[in-house]
Amino acid sequence: MKTLIFLFSFGVIFTNVSAQITENHSYCSKRDAFKNHHLKSNSLNLAQIAETEKYDVHYYALDLNMSNLNTNVIGKASIHAISKEPIDSVLFELFSSLNIIQLSFNGVPTTFSRSASAVYVPANIPSNTPFIIEITYNGTPPTSATNPLGGSGMTNATSPSWGNQVTWSLSEPFSAYEWWPCKQSLTDKADSCAVNVTVPSNCKAGSNGKLMNVVDLGNGTTRYEWKHRHPIDYYLISVAVARYIEYNVFANPAGSTNPVLIQNFIYDNPATLTNFQNDIDETSDFMELFAGIYGPYPFDDEKYGHCMAPLSGGMEHQTMTTQGFFEKSLTAHELGHQWWGNNVTCASWADIWVNEGFASYSDYLMIENFYPAERAQYMTDVHTNVMSQPDGSVYVLDSLNEGRIFDGRLSYDKGSAIINTLRFIVNNDALFFQTLRNFQNTFADSTAKGLDIKEAFEVSTGIDLTNFFNEWYFGQGYPTYSARWNQVGTDLLLEITHTVSASSATPTFTNPLEIRFTRFGLPDTTIRFDITSNTCQYLITNVGDINTLAQFDPSNWVVNKSGTKVYDPNFFLTINEEQLTQFSIYPNPVQDQLQIASLDKSTDFDFVVMDVNGKKLSSGTLKDKVILNMNNLNQGAYFLVILKDNRAIETITFTKE
Repeated sequence: MKTLIFLFSFGVIFTNVSAQITENHSYCSKRDAFKNHHLKSNSLNLAQIAETEKYDVHYYALDLNMSNLNTNVIGKASIHAISKEPIDSVLFELFSSLNIIQLSFNGVPTTFSRSASAVYVPANIPSNTPFIIEITYNGTPPTSATNPLGGSGMTNATSPSWGNQVTWSLSEPFSAYEWWPCKQSLTDKADSCAVNVTVPSNCKAGSNGKLMNVVDLGNGTTRYEWKHRHPIDYYLISVAVARYIEYNVFANPAGSTNPVLIQNFIYDNPATLTNFQNDIDETSDFMELFAGIYGPYPFDDEKYGHCMAPLSGGMEHQTMTTQGFFEKSLTAHELGHQWWGNNVTCASWADIWVNEGFASYSDYLMIENFYPAERAQYMTDVHTNVMSQPDGSVYVLDSLNEGRIFDGRLSYDKGSAIINTLRFIVNNDALFFQTLRNFQNTFADSTAKGLDIKEAFEVSTGIDLTNFFNEWYFGQGYPTYSARWNQVGTDLLLEITHTVSASSATPTFTNPLEIRFTRFGLPDTTIRFDITSNTCQYLITNVGDINTLAQFDPSNWVVNKSGTKVYDPNFFLTINEEQLTQFSIYPNPVQDQLQIASLDKSTDFDFVVMDVNGKKLSSGTLKDKVILNMNNLNQGAYFLVILKDNRAIETITFTKE
């Protein structure tokens, strides 16, 4: 049986992707496929972006004619918006090679002007005035590799695995304007959208929201009419056209009144569904898991689903992911995006962590819950990839660089790994996941930055996360831990040091660290240490007869490498009497009794036990050791505050199981 001790230290100052599409039937998502592709469009200058910020979009309506044989687009787009200030023209984006046949403003045909992708429409309207722009257009979207998965915002290709030809959109991060007129701003979500797609009658067309009608037009074409009644960002609006069959399953996630439809458009090749059916069916289990973790599925009144397309991964289009194949990690990742990326969207591409870090961690949570035997190796692989290079931050400094935005090592793997570290710091799963649920509720249908997550956890836990975000979110690199130790009687003397891989950027990591010790005649014990500097020393009393310092971070909470672990019979602590104010609590988590120990047996200290809301639950005086009865506490996180001369000198977090 393992035990866990929570201990505070006293510090001692001492590429390019070609347009050819290939399928890779292993997990890659966008993190491996995005090599080439910010808050705003990358095709406008700052003055033009400022023009687009003079109005808010409320509704997009697309009525398109498409085929699975090419990327040609013929159709009409409507932009419903409201002015935020007096404006004399409205600016939206449409790729320069697409032809505008007619444009009307509030139902009246009007002139317009174009400068590259910028389209200017005369307006002359006061503030807070609604307006509608309708654009009839046609053309062929660009075929250069402006999209990180190859092709452009609209791509046509044939599946090399199944032989099916597909036309599909992929607009993230800046490619929506390549196939429809829009405003490319993350912080301006439309309240809703409608997408009608007329296709050859042997095809189906998938898109966002609920399929309201399928209309046989009697001329060899069929119109699919989709309606989405939730806020949506521009890059999440999608279409996919192919010879599909429809395969549907249902989920019953917590918080949803009715079963949720999972609507799948699968290649009509008979072997495709047979090959992937079991993997598709797992989507229901994953949705029910994530609803329990993050809160109700955000779009349960409409659907979730998939459209197959020959891309090497997936793209989390709102309510209907475009996916190249079905495999548990890929499917879980893209489904996780419906909460992280769609319901709550990053407020700038610099904060892509909000999308990709949490979607990647959703994959890990799926493994943890459904495939626990794979959990340890999964996180080991994540850490190994993060440490394949010595530097790099999760936060994206160059938010116009698509390759950096979707860097698999940093935005995905490191982004996922530091969420796991944050969970470790909180040290209370109930509180950790409740904070995520609260965050989803607070920021629903809107956008958020990484620092919004920091603030949410600081409020819910009372923990100052400044160092954590400076070191792991904005900072670079990782620590390598080493230790030397000695034993005097049953007391352990320990020194933990760490070096760093990117010292000029992040010289110190101050996250907690667990170490597993083996003992003679006793079970292994895992002790949690508070790291305050690059060199820290500890005295742990009555720990038993230590055999070995077996392992740093045995549960893979922290991205790190293991250095030396040395038993040194000549090692003694180099601390003075003033530093002997260290306290330990045992066990943590606690069930019945909590032992509080002081290393300074000559001094009386006061202590207070408080809940996370600051309510005082008990108090007393500590000299040497005190044992507290914890049976009257509910499960959750608590604080032990140590005081000297009415001044708090140490705060220790513990968990009641």
